[in-house]
Amino acid sequence: MRLIPTIIVKYILRACYSLFCIIFKVDPYKVTFASYRSSMLKDNLAFIYERMIEKYPDYKRQLLFKKFNSTLIGKTQYIFHMIPACYHLATSRYFIVDDYYFPIYAIKPRKGMEIIQLWHSVGALKKFGLSTVGKPFGPSEEYLKHIKIHGNYSKVYVSSSVVIPYYAEAFNMPAENIFPLGVPRTDYFFSVEAIEEIRSRFYIVFPKLIRKKIILYAPTFRGKSHDQDEFKLPFDLKVMAENLNDEYALLIQLHPYMRTDLQLDHTFSYQIKDAFVIEELLAITYILITDYSTVFFDFSLLNRPMIFYPYDLEDYIRIRDFYYQYEEVIPGPMATDTNTLVQLIKEGSFSDEKISSFRNLFFDYQDGKAAERIVEHIFK
Repeated sequence: MRLIPTIIVKYILRACYSLFCIIFKVDPYKVTFASYRSSMLKDNLAFIYERMIEKYPDYKRQLLFKKFNSTLIGKTQYIFHMIPACYHLATSRYFIVDDYYFPIYAIKPRKGMEIIQLWHSVGALKKFGLSTVGKPFGPSEEYLKHIKIHGNYSKVYVSSSVVIPYYAEAFNMPAENIFPLGVPRTDYFFSVEAIEEIRSRFYIVFPKLIRKKIILYAPTFRGKSHDQDEFKLPFDLKVMAENLNDEYALLIQLHPYMRTDLQLDHTFSYQIKDAFVIEELLAITYILITDYSTVFFDFSLLNRPMIFYPYDLEDYIRIRDFYYQYEEVIPGPMATDTNTLVQLIKEGSFSDEKISSFRNLFFDYQDGKAAERIVEHIFK
């Protein structure tokens, strides 16, 4: 009974798509960019979009961006977004996404078009997709009988050849259709001009922090909901401020699914929301603190210190799990209490060699040309 609304929506979308395929032809020069993670063009899709304009300006571009709201009203409204998405699926030569996208799994793609996945995470740490079947985080067997999640991808692009088997498992697709050409958004870290520009812009917004070393706390989300209202910081801000305020400032960037407004003092700690995207914050960060968020893969390209704070590691393994042994793969020290965290920051004993080895394992290319390679590969 619980799946009946989902099944009904699937058949509505399939019927709409079939009708559009009868009425309209595929436009060989149409490219659609779609995401339910955000209502604006950003991250991997933005880098590919910009590079495509430079290299292939004759292609027509369509944007389908609407952040998914998992409330009943939000789900109902999203149906009316997915119907036009089916039209663009039926008429686009290329349909490019960066995450789960329901209309793709409700249809059988017509000949003459490709669905391209630019997965939003770098590398492979947390299990996702079909790798999570049987876990509380993952899809149920009953759901998979009706919705073939992550099906229908023509090409997937990843950071390294070492992660191809994990993506093949998660998407249930042939490894030969997964290409280790890089992650477009990481091109940002290879632009000296872009990093200098963001530093200038950041200190205009936060002039009091110009002489501070920036610590960024960027945790991942918990559970399955795409709108999480409750989040409590797992460390004591007062203790951190008392010990670190003279030299450091703490920025907190929550996962896009987390909507909590943290009550901060704005003398030591600051919550960052829409003013800066994660790549920009990483670029001005001195020390990254995270748990299981794969932003530390991105951050490794900057060869800067990172600390891991997996305060609920055993629960996370039970609920979702990892592709690697967590303690063995992370390229930095680990803390699970505030005092240890403060001590690690003060000591500053981080291993450049460990970060370098990690980076070389998970990035086949480190040249700032991922978007260029992928665009050439798609449109060649």
